[in-house]
Amino acid sequence: MVHQFKNNGYNIVLDVNSGMVHVVDDLAYDIIALYENNNQGSIISAMVEKYTKPEYMKLITANDNKEEFTENIEALVRQIMEVMEDIEQLKKDGALFTKDLYEDYISEFKQRSTVVKALCLHIAHDCNLACRYCFAEEGEYQGDRSLMSYEVGKQALDFLIANSGNRRNLEVDFFGGEPLMNFQVVKDLVTYGREQEKLHNKNFRFTLTTNGILLDDEVMEFANREMSNVVLSIDGRKEVNDKMRPSRNGKGSYELILPKFQKLAESRKQTDYYVRGTFTGNNLDFSEDVKHLADLGFKQISVEPVVALPEERYSIKEEDLPILFEEYDKLARLMLERGREGRGFNFFHFMLDLSGGPCVAKRLSGCGAGTEYLAVTPWGDLYPCHQFVGNTDYLMGNVYDGIKKEQLREEFKQCNVYSKDKCRSCFAKFYCSGGCAANSFKFHGDINDTYDIGCELQKKRVECAIMLKAAGMDEN
Repeated sequence: MVHQFKNNGYNIVLDVNSGMVHVVDDLAYDIIALYENNNQGSIISAMVEKYTKPEYMKLITANDNKEEFTENIEALVRQIMEVMEDIEQLKKDGALFTKDLYEDYISEFKQRSTVVKALCLHIAHDCNLACRYCFAEEGEYQGDRSLMSYEVGKQALDFLIANSGNRRNLEVDFFGGEPLMNFQVVKDLVTYGREQEKLHNKNFRFTLTTNGILLDDEVMEFANREMSNVVLSIDGRKEVNDKMRPSRNGKGSYELILPKFQKLAESRKQTDYYVRGTFTGNNLDFSEDVKHLADLGFKQISVEPVVALPEERYSIKEEDLPILFEEYDKLARLMLERGREGRGFNFFHFMLDLSGGPCVAKRLSGCGAGTEYLAVTPWGDLYPCHQFVGNTDYLMGNVYDGIKKEQLREEFKQCNVYSKDKCRSCFAKFYCSGGCAANSFKFHGDINDTYDIGCELQKKRVECAIMLKAAGMDEN
């Protein structure tokens, strides 16, 4: 399977199954499009017909001199033949039109026993903001406001260690609500985790997601010492952020959090953090929010589409897609320009590893929700991920008794790009890993379906990301 697209002046051919990316000229681009389903004669005829049209006279000088015209046609045919020989060689080398060898592999891989390697600790089911799009219902997750006790958090870390097998590197994200509303327990659990590392030959990678309201020098010092990554929630421009991220009294949060976020980003030397925003139907021109954050000095930026049902006034709808596609193209052009000027920044959704990472199994099956990754409520219940918390149909067990619904774990374990009909023929399947199971469930009631608008946006992001890689190689 190949996927061809044009972006920012580049003709790009992605060989889906090998991951090879080819940047080609117009002639090669057109021949590749015909190569698999047409014979040599048909391809030559089609190319001669196309490239002798007036707009392609740069390749052939057609004039009244019939002999010269014939020579030019012959030269074009030789060029076409050379391109087809190159394509055939790439095919033999496993770099173009390669076969999918992974379906049997993932079936066997999914039979293996799994270990838990990451927990999302809901340290606080409470929040000091009232974000209008919050899937967690202002931190309550369809339940009561609650803070995780040290005892529950300690048991969660013990559960992770006990269920991690031989895996040494483990991840724990302090999440909410707003986790800094329970900061003392965060600190105590990190201390406990560091003690347990030495006893069990483990290495904890702690992360923190915060809205910044309670961020201060003490928190920054602690985060810089103990947190491998910090996620800072801000939506971009002041008017955009304050419309969707007000405090409980209706006031905006932008002016309060911005200087704190800038200070934290600088204190971490502009690495190991990112500012994370959400764009909605209210700010379809989201590239301006990314630009705004970059202008403020942030180097690690993620602005992601809201996932909301159509009846929500701020939801993203199918008719918005062309606008958003152009916004991603606009953002990619901005990144190229800023990079050339020495003012580059990273955009999370344009960061692709074209060298083969992460591993094939990870690319086929995604985040590991429900198997390798679990969310823990303040009282110790286990859910497949933070977006399922509160849906008791997906309550898997608790940190004291472990997983009780093995059938749920098996269902998530088998979820991969081959279990989803929409993914099988999609060029982006090895980059998005089949998309988010929670979003699929939200829109279709089935984790083995896909969120269609999300798919279209993801495909566009992949194309832009590949173009940026191609542009970088071209400039080097």
